[in-house]
Amino acid sequence: MDVPLSAWLIVFGVIAAMLAVDLFAHRTAHVIGVREAAAWSVLWVLVAIGFGVGIWVVAGAEFGQQYFAGYLIEKSLSVDNVFVWAIIFSAFAVPRQYQHRVLFLGVVGALVLRGGFIAAGAILIETFSWVLYVFAAFLIYTGYRMIRQRNEHVHPEKSPVLRVFRRFVPMTDAFHEQRLLIRRGGVLLATPLLAVLVLVEVTDVVFAVDSIPAIFAVTSEPFIVFAANAFAILGLRAMYFLLADLMHRFVYLKIGLALVLVWVGVKMLLLDLFYVPTTVSLLVVATIIAASVILSLLATRGQGRRAVAAESAGAFRTATEEELDALEPLWAGGSRRSPRRRSR
Repeated sequence: MDVPLSAWLIVFGVIAAMLAVDLFAHRTAHVIGVREAAAWSVLWVLVAIGFGVGIWVVAGAEFGQQYFAGYLIEKSLSVDNVFVWAIIFSAFAVPRQYQHRVLFLGVVGALVLRGGFIAAGAILIETFSWVLYVFAAFLIYTGYRMIRQRNEHVHPEKSPVLRVFRRFVPMTDAFHEQRLLIRRGGVLLATPLLAVLVLVEVTDVVFAVDSIPAIFAVTSEPFIVFAANAFAILGLRAMYFLLADLMHRFVYLKIGLALVLVWVGVKMLLLDLFYVPTTVSLLVVATIIAASVILSLLATRGQGRRAVAAESAGAFRTATEEELDALEPLWAGGSRRSPRRRSR
């Protein structure tokens, strides 16, 4: 597939435009409800489908199918990301109105990091074709491990990343609205929101180790791999607010995701012996995910929404009005925050 520079510029332009729209729409911190999350989820999916249709029309059906297969794989595997985010937010008791800003910055960081991973993976495959077999074995093993550990959960409060962060970065115990850093007594301090952002970025790196090799199983085109990843990631924030309180109902989803990893691993392993059409891969992945979701919902029917519970990562609170008014300029030369007019 000969990808012109203009195609890359279109992708980056669409991503930048959608991020700008999202940031403008959420410029004021507020709790995102189910209806708003559903509307944004539909928008992100429509944008992703529209882009895939464009690839189909311009580059042909095969590349269009590769994009949709990659997008479906990435979107499916990202559901695990959503569950981990919910646990992190619960452990830090992050107020719901501040969660979108963390996820927005996390998604921007994920796009940059995954772009680097994809470039590195493409170079490795181009230079050492046998690395595909390493990817295949890794995916099969990861799927097997996911099935065995399907009932285990992450524990943010025990994360070595959090321990290192707390050791080397001075941190306050209070959320100061959406700020990541504050200055108090002349000392620059991180807020708990920055620690949460670091954990979100680290978890995305961990999940990228699985998902990116999985997409390379259906296409070797870096442009398609990046586009599928990008558009799947862009919709993750809306997916989180839509599904976070329903994660307890997806009891068989992790098994479905594990089977997807095993499937793409086997497909990659047999690449030189037996070619599996992209259409078949797309149907297999869609069937596995649909079956796991339907069976999960049937098994848990009657259960309502409930927040994810997690062990506390510390005693965190929301800064008082007096603390916010007393904030010092973050950078030298900045102006002191003007006091708020309190309602009586």
